[in-house]
Amino acid sequence: MSATPSATPYVSAGHDGSAHPADGRPGTAPTQAELLDFVRRTAADAELVDSLPLDPEGRTWIRLDGPGGSEAWLIGWPPGTGTGWHDHADSVGAFLTARGELKEHALAARLPTDGWKTLELTEGVDRERRLPAGEGRAFGRHHVHEVLNESIEAHAVSVHAYYPPLPRIRRYSRSGHVLRLEQVESPEDWQ
Repeated sequence: MSATPSATPYVSAGHDGSAHPADGRPGTAPTQAELLDFVRRTAADAELVDSLPLDPEGRTWIRLDGPGGSEAWLIGWPPGTGTGWHDHADSVGAFLTARGELKEHALAARLPTDGWKTLELTEGVDRERRLPAGEGRAFGRHHVHEVLNESIEAHAVSVHAYYPPLPRIRRYSRSGHVLRLEQVESPEDWQ
């Protein structure tokens, strides 16, 4: 890569070089704004984005070293794919579309983190945003959302960062106003 370590992330596999915090401040927890800045700068690295293999049927990814010990991913989205409803537990995060367009459905309500399997949501908690290339967002702990590539012909590529590194992901099903906890995944399930 042509940029300095403080300006460009390092890919964990496939590039040589050691991990350096992208913000140059080892040992400090990155803020949501710093994570958003990191994903924005990373998405602008055309060489890195081009290095992601794309599959016609399933999402692909490369793990990146994020700022301040955060976990980061470059993700490829084939047409018509999505995440399903989920949260990132106690991690804050940010993501940004590098290519194509993604759509996010999110809940504008803080949910209880433990002690429930099914919740009935009230009116007015649903939010929707389109994120074309160059657009992204940061989010706080326990943010519940789903991300989709609704295109019928074009891949999308995005960059995501989480701090602390994801301890678990809770997956939900949704039927109307009813949200049901279906599964809790740990890092071993996706790495």
